[in-house]
Amino acid sequence: MGSVVCGSVSQVCVEKSLVFRSNTPYPTDTVAVPGGHDLFCVQLDDSKLNYFQQPQDIKESDFLTFLDKWARPSFVAPSQVQPSFSAFYRAGDPILVYFDSSSVLSTLRQPVKMGASGLCVDGNSAGFLDSKSTSCTRIFANLSKSCITDPALDAASYYRDFTVLKVPVNDTIVQSMKVRVTAVAPPGAPHMKDNMCKNVVSEVIYEIEFSSTHGIQSVSVRFKVSNFSGNSGSSLQQRFTLHFWTGTLSHVLPRSGNPGYIIGAPLLIANSGAMQHMSILQSEGDGSCSQFLRHTVQFGRNMRTGCKLGLSPIMEESNCSYIQQKLYKALQGMNRAEDVAITGSAHSTQAEEWTAILIQNCSVQAVNCTSCCMVPVTLEIQIVWTNVGLLSNPQAQILGARYFYRCHPLKFLSMSTVPLTTVVTFTDMTKWPEPPRGQPQIHWKLPFDIFYPFKVAYNLERSYKGDLFVYFLLILITFSILCF
Repeated sequence: MGSVVCGSVSQVCVEKSLVFRSNTPYPTDTVAVPGGHDLFCVQLDDSKLNYFQQPQDIKESDFLTFLDKWARPSFVAPSQVQPSFSAFYRAGDPILVYFDSSSVLSTLRQPVKMGASGLCVDGNSAGFLDSKSTSCTRIFANLSKSCITDPALDAASYYRDFTVLKVPVNDTIVQSMKVRVTAVAPPGAPHMKDNMCKNVVSEVIYEIEFSSTHGIQSVSVRFKVSNFSGNSGSSLQQRFTLHFWTGTLSHVLPRSGNPGYIIGAPLLIANSGAMQHMSILQSEGDGSCSQFLRHTVQFGRNMRTGCKLGLSPIMEESNCSYIQQKLYKALQGMNRAEDVAITGSAHSTQAEEWTAILIQNCSVQAVNCTSCCMVPVTLEIQIVWTNVGLLSNPQAQILGARYFYRCHPLKFLSMSTVPLTTVVTFTDMTKWPEPPRGQPQIHWKLPFDIFYPFKVAYNLERSYKGDLFVYFLLILITFSILCF
């Protein structure tokens, strides 16, 4: 660092390349050095430099002169730089959509809340591989008008008139790069009836299938609608969920054991060869059944969940089969389980490593009720397992599984929600081998005479004393003979 004096201004300078960010409160400047590196200079504290100069009085005759000297364009057109995209989506990149009717390129939106009020901001772009849920609140000054004109309340605005691009493109958009959004059981358009806005979108769930080499493969959307009424200033809370999954899920699912299941590992199931984790109902914060989020069933751990599923306020007898299928689908999930893996390391291509799930549905006839619909309200998942192999390293494997539905008669025009329950139980049927014979026992043989040890010791002592006397006598005799 060096000091530079320019006229009456003192500065401290360093090479500009060394400064990443400046937060100094003092005035700064960049000095170009011919044949060298530019300098970043900070002006030292000087009372003469801390204040603006005294402005000059401007007279009417001088106004145009000063204006020509200091004036700058009031409006500058922004640079029209076209955004450039990479050849494939990266994690967090905005997902591009294309509107065919207007030839406009935009991004898929996932509204978020802003501020303490939590009002919806619709400009937030959904990020690639960013599976998450957001919620926000909308306030309506005129509900009867917004019900018909506000696109945020209409399910069609979330899938119609646009396509999702498989990968980002910088050139001409061809038909093979477009992926249409498929709506699952799309609801009708919102409309006013009896001072109530019907078919209002309260939840949007996007499911996006992607490939690591070919980008986005398919997009589907599900909706949760409700009927909404209120006066001026009434509010509605909406929820938006994005879920990304890969079509090669069977190849990326981690093992739940090798080979036997590990306690607490996810239970593996398959549907038409596609592996996934067994899951059961999960409730939202208000107690309603989530249309996407589900609890994963863990091996060896009994579970019980419950929630309320909303139905149409008006049900007719002709809708009984539709209601039954809706409840069955809610209990079993989007993809019905057909087989369960016998071991935690089962492969989808090995049929002998899977066993079929027994499914027992309810009787469709209600008992003693002519205007009822027999609907499933409880799903009991019963799993029987056992330990096999060495006692020192047992391996848990599944012997069989059953889906057992319990039904209840539902009267028409009487209920708008149905409470659903799911129960998971694991039954251990391990047959342990007979215990081996015990270790050999030492049988001590004691003499009948308890004083025997003492007698033996006494006899030995007496024998020793007698022998010692004989030896001493022989020594005396020998000594006497030699002396005489």
